[in-house]
Amino acid sequence: MCPNAFEIAEQVRNRARTAISVTEEALHAIAAKNGKINAFTTITAERARKRAREIDKLIASGKDPGALAGVPFAAKDLFDIEAVVTKAGSKILASNPPAEQDAAAILALEQAGAVLVGALNMEEFAYGFLTDNAHYGPTRNPLDLQRTAGGSSGGTAAAVASGMVPLALGTDTNGSIRVPASFCGVVGMKPTFGCVDRTGMVPLAPSQDHVGWIGNCVEDVALAWRVLGRGAERAEKQAAPVVAVAGGYFAERMTEDVRKAMATAREHLDVRRTVEIPCPDVARAASYAITSSEASALRLGDLRDRPEQLDPSTRYRFLAGALLPAAWYIKGKRFQAWFRTQMEHLFKDVDVLLLPASPFVAPRFGDESTEIEGASYPVRPTIGRFTQPISSAGLPIVCLPVPGASRLPIGVQLVGPPNREDLVLAAALKLERSLAKSRPGE
Repeated sequence: MCPNAFEIAEQVRNRARTAISVTEEALHAIAAKNGKINAFTTITAERARKRAREIDKLIASGKDPGALAGVPFAAKDLFDIEAVVTKAGSKILASNPPAEQDAAAILALEQAGAVLVGALNMEEFAYGFLTDNAHYGPTRNPLDLQRTAGGSSGGTAAAVASGMVPLALGTDTNGSIRVPASFCGVVGMKPTFGCVDRTGMVPLAPSQDHVGWIGNCVEDVALAWRVLGRGAERAEKQAAPVVAVAGGYFAERMTEDVRKAMATAREHLDVRRTVEIPCPDVARAASYAITSSEASALRLGDLRDRPEQLDPSTRYRFLAGALLPAAWYIKGKRFQAWFRTQMEHLFKDVDVLLLPASPFVAPRFGDESTEIEGASYPVRPTIGRFTQPISSAGLPIVCLPVPGASRLPIGVQLVGPPNREDLVLAAALKLERSLAKSRPGE
């Protein structure tokens, strides 16, 4: 694992390291590791070197290079990168002309001193949880190359977990940041819906798409939030957040590894309360209906005119969405509005909710089913069991790894009220630091 983003920025600003040396180290790591992991689809080496030299010149002239000075980062291949074709994991978009300018999120990170080194592999059109891409190959989990890195931001998580970059941009519609973060043992953040500019990003389901990011530690994702988030400067300071665990649906149908990780998280966060999230099954169905309808509407022309160019699994999802009755979408949107209000009510007495991120550890490629509590469940539909129900509420969430009974990582979600990323980050930092103190030798 490479140094975290906060450390790199401090070293570059203090001239302990140069931005160009950090960039060369990142490019060397990508060259050495990406062949096995397949996290990157494009490497922007010359652009990165040029930007790094500019940062070094700024520092030499006594100017402030920004909060992310010299930090290498990469972006999921649905963010526009100037002079690069935005493929979004699809063969269909590969023949498009290169983007004329960078996406807003990339611009914001580079204006803060970060250095873009490339674009990252993903599920086609961000529709899926495995990043087993039929066109550009699977992204493999750096901790076990026979296992998935998760999706749809699989390249985002794998690039960070493998030490190729300390920070990477992704997106989250139904768990596409949180699932890969959990599977790869890194920290992912999905902020409040709408608080990060999505200009220059290929959409999946516009009413649920979030820009998100992954880093090595909570401090890194918090730093990115301060750069990218609208209203981040308004964060309120207060005593340690009061955390409650979600019961019922969110305490059922998980492996023993996940159950032990949740118990560990409860202990370190001193959780004494349990709350019930209303109608989680319906919330998950609503997220399905909204995502399917909006995604298929955006890709209806491709589905009609060149279906053979779509990954078969993506094609079937678009087809299912196109056949979904309009009444289901309308009901889903009505439920979404009601659900958001109900979720906000839960935060009157508590600050943050604790939930599992996935029912199991990263599955192996080719696994069609998995055993949970003595019963067999299909892998693909089960992965998002704990992320999808709360996705349509648009709440800020941090996912971070917690030790369980397995050698493979397991993540938990910390969920807060709208526009209170400060509460979620404070709880995540408390958990991360408490876990670190409890490890032998620390």
